Amino acid sequence: MAPRKPAGGAKPKVNTGKPGRAVGGRNTSSRAGSRAAPSAEPAPRTGTRGVVSRTGASRASSTRGGGPRKGDSARRSAPIAKGLGGEQVEGRQAVRELLIAQRRKVKEIWFANDLDPAPILEDIEQLAHAARVTLMDVSRRTIEETARSEAPQGVIAFAAEIEEASFADMLKKVNGVAPFLVAVDGVTDPGNLGALLRCCDAAGVTGVLLPKHRTVHVTPTVTKSSAGAVEHLPMTLVSGLPTAINQMKEKGIWVVGLDDSSDNSLFDIGDLANEGICLVLGSEGKGISKLVRERCDTVVSIPMLGQVSSLNVSAAAALATYEVARVRLAERA
Repeated sequence: MAPRKPAGGAKPKVNTGKPGRAVGGRNTSSRAGSRAAPSAEPAPRTGTRGVVSRTGASRASSTRGGGPRKGDSARRSAPIAKGLGGEQVEGRQAVRELLIAQRRKVKEIWFANDLDPAPILEDIEQLAHAARVTLMDVSRRTIEETARSEAPQGVIAFAAEIEEASFADMLKKVNGVAPFLVAVDGVTDPGNLGALLRCCDAAGVTGVLLPKHRTVHVTPTVTKSSAGAVEHLPMTLVSGLPTAINQMKEKGIWVVGLDDSSDNSLFDIGDLANEGICLVLGSEGKGISKLVRERCDTVVSIPMLGQVSSLNVSAAAALATYEVARVRLAERA
């Protein structure tokens, strides 16, 4: 992959009132030769990569969500997302999956201008070119100041919010396969939720329920930790998990809560896994709430054979979802 440093050695500035941006896909052949120095208010040609200054980046990113940052009044006054979120995507794999899924509009992708060549970066550029998505070279400092995750890996994408799936559709069979759902109760750590969603996608979960309150939604850290699974996994927000559980039970879906205080073993759920099933996972500290526990058809635990009394919620999710997957695969064999 050719270096991204602009021709002439100096980085052009973008007028913050009219930040320059491309309006189409990137012309990959333009990098083979040198580029002319831009004017005071550069507007990258269609299909080319532009360069944005730190001030331009601050102005642009202030409209793309994220939490408040010291010294940035535009961020503090930005409205808080009320849906699933996911407008800012960080990390190479997450951005790559965003482009592969093609489920939502990608507005722009930023690359740090000091990145070394890598196959996944070439993949991102080719996918962005095919989708006519603007690519922008920015400074490493701009990436770090804009990032909401710990390690954005020099790549940030800005996209439309993740669209919620229909809860009613989640309760239906798809191609004769009964629903395999996961409900999250009280998980507030974004890294844990992202890893949990990655496990759900891998195990073939058909839908995930997230409460509107008391559970983190799709932040940049969730997106990165999920390795892009959020782009493929149907998710919906429910106003109250107890009410949603009642609705699932009315449709014949078994609701199984996970709680380490239960005497029932996860490995004894048997034929329930072959029917419509929803696993309910709680936070590591408090577990599932009392009201949610009371609404479940049954509550099971993962046998703990060592000295540690519980598992990280994403590890518990991996074991529980793959136990359901194991039973279902055995039934098909």
